[in-house]
Formats: sequence, structure tokens, C-alpha cells
Amino acid sequence: MFPQKERKITVPHIIECTDLSDPRLHDFTNLTDVALRRVQEPAEGIYIAESLKVISRAIAVGHSPRAILCGREWLSQVETLTSGLDTLPIFVGSSELLEHITGYHVHRGALAAMSRPAGLNVIDVVREANSLVILEGIMDHTNVGAIFRSVVALGADAVLITNDCADPLYRRSVRVSMGAALSVPWARMTSWTETRSILESSGFTIAALSLTPHAVPISETSLSSLHKVALVLGSEGNGLSEVALKHSDLEVYIPMRNGVDSLNVSAAAAVAMFSVFGTS
Repeated sequence: MFPQKERKITVPHIIECTDLSDPRLHDFTNLTDVALRRVQEPAEGIYIAESLKVISRAIAVGHSPRAILCGREWLSQVETLTSGLDTLPIFVGSSELLEHITGYHVHRGALAAMSRPAGLNVIDVVREANSLVILEGIMDHTNVGAIFRSVVALGADAVLITNDCADPLYRRSVRVSMGAALSVPWARMTSWTETRSILESSGFTIAALSLTPHAVPISETSLSSLHKVALVLGSEGNGLSEVALKHSDLEVYIPMRNGVDSLNVSAAAAVAMFSVFGTS
């Protein structure tokens, strides 16, 4: 049913995929079911790294792969990448078979089921940071990944996210971030009240990106000259909550032209980070 190119596999930890119901493939099944995976992956202590580049970066920051699934044509590169991990199961199959397992066409070479690192807490993240980005209720994994990439590119130190924010270690987030989500310190907040107290005691100024009547142009503030700043961003649909605005020190916006009122949240995050952190 799934024709393979001829190559006899003799290395014990390289395993030919022949049975879709093989329980050892459990980590890789139903990858397109977002609702299922966002619950399953944290509960089972895993995340999925997609593409050789992202897998390489995950290993480089000390994360441990527990299994790899790859197309036959990528096997030699996967073997090179995982040299020394002689007991790591590497499952090999045709592109058709991989699509049946994962639910989508795997065209980036390989997927790795990685052991999820222990989560950090807000106090530890804040203690080591001078520049923070706070994400409230941003559910789109692509936006979250893009923001994490900008965090690295524009010099922010860490990220805090609310409980209703998308998982930075979800496959799409990690891929879009180009692996940045694997190296940026981040933590989930328990409440705005607690987070505000921690940030305040650490000397942070909290600036909320919003379009409220009280907001001032970000370019007209002194944020770039301050030692510790936390930028707060909300979802495109609802914006920031009243609670988030209440716990912020000031509200800022990015001036627009030609009748445009706002940017995509990941683009807005990049502009705001450059304005505040990128010019220091």
C-alpha cells in the first residue's frame, strides 16, 4: 500500500514504519488536531520539533528527543544530526505513510518528539530580565511564533503569557519562530495581580499597546530610556482586557497612516520592540 525505495535497514534503532497503529508512533499521530494536541502535549511532557533546522536547535539548547519520524530521503541527514544518540528510535517511511500518521504532508524532512523542558515561573523569569514582552490571550500559534522570533531579533529578554495564550512550544509556533521559542525564557502567569506585584517590585514600567483614548504615541514616550520595560500585547480581535489595562502604567499606540488603524499583532510587536528595545 505504501511503496518504499529499496534500502535494507540493519541499524536496530532505525525502524521501518509498516503499521499505522504501532503505539510507538503515538507522539506523531493527529498532529493537525489543535484542540487535542494543545492538551495532550503538555500533559504528556512533549512537544514536536519540525524540520532538521529546528530539531538541531532543540538539541543544541539541551532538549532531549525521544523519537524521530522522517521520510526515507532524509534519513542520512537525520543520522548525522543525531550522531551519538544510538538508542534514539528513528522511524522511517514514505511521504504517503507519514501523511497518514500525522494528518498532513510532511515536507520539511523530519519531525522529532522532544521531551518538554520544565516550565519556568514568573518570578525567576522576571528576575533575570530587563526587557519583557507579555502576551494576553493571543491564540494564533503563528503569531506567537513570530513574536518569539522578534523577541530574539530585537533584543527582548523574556516573555510572559496568560493562561489563555497559545502554547509557544506547539509545532507551528516553534516552526514559525525558527526555534526561538526553544531558547527564550518564558512563563505562564497565574494572575495579573500577582504579575503586576512581581514586576513592580522589580522596577518594571508596564506599557500596554492599545488604541484606547488614553493611549499616547509610543514614539513620544521615554520608554527606550528606561532600564526595565514590559510591553503588553493582546489579541487582534479583542485587544487587551480591562484587567490588563488596569495593571499597566501607561497605554501606547503605533501611529498609522492612510486610514489603517492597526497592524497584525506580530507586526505590531516587532515595531514596538524596535521602538523600545531596539534603539538602546
